[in-house]
Amino acid sequence: MNGWHYLLLAGFFELGFTTSLKLSEQFSRAVPTLLTLLFGGISFWLLSKAMQTVSLGTAYAVWTGIGAFGTAIIGILFFKDPLTFWRAFFLCTLIGSIAGLKFIARE
Repeated sequence: MNGWHYLLLAGFFELGFTTSLKLSEQFSRAVPTLLTLLFGGISFWLLSKAMQTVSLGTAYAVWTGIGAFGTAIIGILFFKDPLTFWRAFFLCTLIGSIAGLKFIARE
């Protein structure tokens, strides 16, 4: 696997981290709390693997972008977060920015 594969996986585990964090209800529920720690740890480990070949700034921006976009979508689909025109617009610009960083990367 190359750094971009690790980075993509790290972003997906970030989604598990944030969703479990929400479900933990301020760390008052044991299973979601343990999943939060597990997914967060795996996400950070994968991010560190990605940064062996992907530059620090690019890796961090892509990782947080995947987490932000994916978490927003999970919030809309499962937690009744509102979907407005402007929210959708800026989420799309976020995806465009992530794709742009991959496109210009020399890694």
